[in-house]
Amino acid sequence: MVNVTEVLKRLVIGRARRSEELGETLLPKRLALPIFASDPLSSVAYATQEILLVLTLGGLAYLHFTPWIAAAVVALMTVVVLSYRQVVHAYPSGGGSYEVASTNLGPSAGLVVAASLLVDYVMTVAVSVASGVDNIISAVPALVDYRVLMALIFVALLTAINLRGVRESGQAFAAPTYLFIGGVLIMVGTGLFRYLMGDAPVAESAAYGVNAAPGDANLAGLALVMLVLRAFSSGCTALTGVEAISNGVPAFRKPKSQNAATTMAAMGIIAITMFVGVTTLAIVAKVHITDDSCRLTGLTDCEGYTQRTVIAQLAASVFGGENSVGFYFIQAATALVLVLAANTAFNGFPLLASILAQHRYLPRQLHNRGDRLAFSNGILALAVVAGLLLWGYKANVTSLIHLYILGVFTSFTLSQTGMVRHWNRELRTERNHTVRRRHQLARIINATGAVITCLVLVIVLATKFTEGAWLAVLAAIVLFVMMRGIRRHYDTVAAELAVTDPRSEMVRPSRVLAIVLVSTIHKPTLRALAYARAFRPDHLEALTVAVDRDASTALQQQWERYEIPVPLTVLDSPYREITGSVVGYVRSIRRDSPRDVVAVFIPEYVVGHWWENVLHNQSALWLKSRLLFTPGVMVISVPWQLSSSARADHPAARAPGSVRRGEPTTAPKSSDLSTHE
Repeated sequence: MVNVTEVLKRLVIGRARRSEELGETLLPKRLALPIFASDPLSSVAYATQEILLVLTLGGLAYLHFTPWIAAAVVALMTVVVLSYRQVVHAYPSGGGSYEVASTNLGPSAGLVVAASLLVDYVMTVAVSVASGVDNIISAVPALVDYRVLMALIFVALLTAINLRGVRESGQAFAAPTYLFIGGVLIMVGTGLFRYLMGDAPVAESAAYGVNAAPGDANLAGLALVMLVLRAFSSGCTALTGVEAISNGVPAFRKPKSQNAATTMAAMGIIAITMFVGVTTLAIVAKVHITDDSCRLTGLTDCEGYTQRTVIAQLAASVFGGENSVGFYFIQAATALVLVLAANTAFNGFPLLASILAQHRYLPRQLHNRGDRLAFSNGILALAVVAGLLLWGYKANVTSLIHLYILGVFTSFTLSQTGMVRHWNRELRTERNHTVRRRHQLARIINATGAVITCLVLVIVLATKFTEGAWLAVLAAIVLFVMMRGIRRHYDTVAAELAVTDPRSEMVRPSRVLAIVLVSTIHKPTLRALAYARAFRPDHLEALTVAVDRDASTALQQQWERYEIPVPLTVLDSPYREITGSVVGYVRSIRRDSPRDVVAVFIPEYVVGHWWENVLHNQSALWLKSRLLFTPGVMVISVPWQLSSSARADHPAARAPGSVRRGEPTTAPKSSDLSTHE
């Protein structure tokens, strides 16, 4: 019989891969760039817009700060890229900022970085997808009512593609990323060429004035400084995802560190070129964009006016209007690459979560690879949390952006500080003058990066905290505390399970007392009795609970008639309660014989259809959960496969790596006390 679930799974994620095929999933640089750098590359589509949105709070008078703010962002990106190239070479194992901070600043600093990055990865998915949907709506305004639905569909598609494996997602995302890069560079080149020829492109919003937001007119002194700093912190969204390459070094082909460093350099050059080009073109075309369209002057109906994104206005002005081929190409490429920019997080989050799980800071399941050798559990966890954020914030970029970039600058600051300590340690032992000069230069780069990113972190906290960034801080704190708690639990369990004296741990119990649970005589009951007898316990009895006196009497008579060579014990239960009676009886045996072990055999059904679970009660599951908390009690399930479960034993339906020999290898799909139908 065909396993429908298995067929659908294979259609979505493809055939399972063997562990030996892991080497085939390693990435060349041309695929690694769109996989790990799609976030910083795509941020070009909204980084300039975020700067303009903040500056226009004071009206048009403050737009002259735009080039200076953009220059500061470019300088910061240059320093960060150079700094992370040092990380890639020094720590090629893939821990990135987390490993640097943990090794050089201690476990607590490493956890702060990890918590910040995990939160930031979630925000990357939410902001990228929401921004992509915004650009689709800019091209097709009629879709505005389907904003949240489109965002959730995109998250689901990204999840499915990433579950197919890292290499497959790279092949799927490479073309859109390179089309976006090419499209933006052509748009910028064309627009600037027209400007030099005296035919500068003019944005559709150039004719509109901008009223200052209430309380932001005629800013001076500290208020003006805060406005500029706020615009700078918003423009720093261009740096999100820069560290993803340092986390993904193990996914590169050999030489891993060199290829990762080259890819990071290429990412920095391309991202800076596009950001500078888009910002320059926005200034030339006089793009005016506000947080509220009714602050634009000269509109006849501000309520019904939908502002296009900066990238959309530039495409329309350069290529000849909103109906031109160039406009739709840029919009399609931008929307697609913004959605696919979330792929940076879909690679970074599972990798980091896997390392944290390996270090016992997150559940161990996050360290497991799925059928396609991707960290499937991490991918699914990221998709669920990001989907909830998009739903809760209605996929609104302006609302989500305030939760963004805080985590990434926390990791930047701590990792660069850790790298300074790393180079200090290396210089204490290095005697080769050439190598020492190289280390000293690297230390200067990392020290500069640490100082600058720390200042940006302070600016981001000061300007965004009350606007929603406090929620990201709270989430990182909760995650930090949770990871500490998980590590403490794993350490406690490991200490408790550690073997101190093998001989004392292997002392045989005085006796083994076996109990088989029954309430009627049928094949599962007889199998459980035969299985229990094969163990040759010191004492064996069958146990039934008399919830119905007539049925209990009939069972006893049938027991004697069949001459079953096992004594039958009947427990009276005037309130028709089974679990409590059995547990109480087993505990009484333990009290009377504390040095003995009690083995409880439970017949169970194995069903093959999900709906059959509804038709059987869960007495065995509940009973086992109670007995497992009783010291000295062993619970043994004796499965009986119903005919419907035959398909579950088919090799095609088994998960890769499962045991494939013998009847007992089929795990029960539903546990039920076989005697209580």
